[in-house]
Amino acid sequence: MDFLELSGKRILVFGVANRKSVAYHVGRLLTEAGANVIYVVRSNERCDSVRKLLDPAPIYVCDVEDQGQIDELQNEISNEYDSLHGIVHSIAFADYSGGWLPFHETPRPAFLQAVDISCYSLMAISNAFRDKMDSENGSVVTISISTTRMAAENYGYMAPVKAALDSSVCFLAKSFSSFSKIRFNAVCPGLLKTSASAGIPGYVDSYLHAEKATLRKQAVGTNEVANAAAFLLSPRSSGINAQGIVIDAGMAINYFDDELLHEGN
Repeated sequence: MDFLELSGKRILVFGVANRKSVAYHVGRLLTEAGANVIYVVRSNERCDSVRKLLDPAPIYVCDVEDQGQIDELQNEISNEYDSLHGIVHSIAFADYSGGWLPFHETPRPAFLQAVDISCYSLMAISNAFRDKMDSENGSVVTISISTTRMAAENYGYMAPVKAALDSSVCFLAKSFSSFSKIRFNAVCPGLLKTSASAGIPGYVDSYLHAEKATLRKQAVGTNEVANAAAFLLSPRSSGINAQGIVIDAGMAINYFDDELLHEGN
């Protein structure tokens, strides 16, 4: 039974880096549901490294920092396919190569680059493909974070960047509503084990603490994020628009858990 009604739907998935990527898990689930998945990665080198992982699905290359490459991708996709039913935006970048800095010392170039890649790219991609999307049932899903107001020192300026992404989801939904029924939503997971998160200073300690704070004492799995994304891409979620669906296993309501309060006593 095709409960999600995704069979035959064509979905463009941005952001696969490796087997741990959220985008990979989303794409795999969509394929299992019968969707036709088209992958977009950021470089030719990345394309070579994931080709066996994604085979036989088509893979395109686009560095979203370059508007020219976005336009070229749009032309390539338009020449090859009649329409798209969904887009998955699982793209984020922060330059921590200079080591950890307090938030007020965030370098301007690093912040602006993070906004460009992690937030503005959603706007640029959506605009580029607006005429190729199913105007009645199209769905765009981005991957955010469970909260942008928990001031984790090691996450630094990426929380404000994700806050901009969350706001952009709402404004895109409103803007597109003037000419279509295309929906925009975000999946907002708690801390995950991904290769990208491994580059955040002190992330492992934060991850382990977050796991203890969940109601089930088990961290959120990438497959759970993929489940939510697939649902938001499907016609079954037709009434959900301009929302952020939090996937945190109850962490947000459990900061005063008795075990956490008395840990080490």
